[in-house]
Amino acid sequence: MAATGVTGPHRHARGRHWPFAHFCAKVPRVNGREFITRVRRLARRNGIAVRFDRTRGKGSHGTLYYGDRHAVVKDRRKPLKSGTLRGMCKQLGIDPNDL
Repeated sequence: MAATGVTGPHRHARGRHWPFAHFCAKVPRVNGREFITRVRRLARRNGIAVRFDRTRGKGSHGTLYYGDRHAVVKDRRKPLKSGTLRGMCKQLGIDPNDL
């Protein structure tokens, strides 16, 4: 298959233009500890109760409670991948761009 001439970050591996790249919002690169801090800051602004329970998780994992929702946070020292971050935000019912 011939390349279409599209260059840059939104180019598919085979040279085709990735159709939804401009719709995907950029999420911040944070580690688990920074994610918890940002969620706490967001909760303080919105008046929502938040707590982190490190005993409700195995190894380096822990559970973050945001109001009546919860998400498991991976290792608090390693950077979170964008899909993991989006998934945790979806479980907590928050927009990743609000962080």
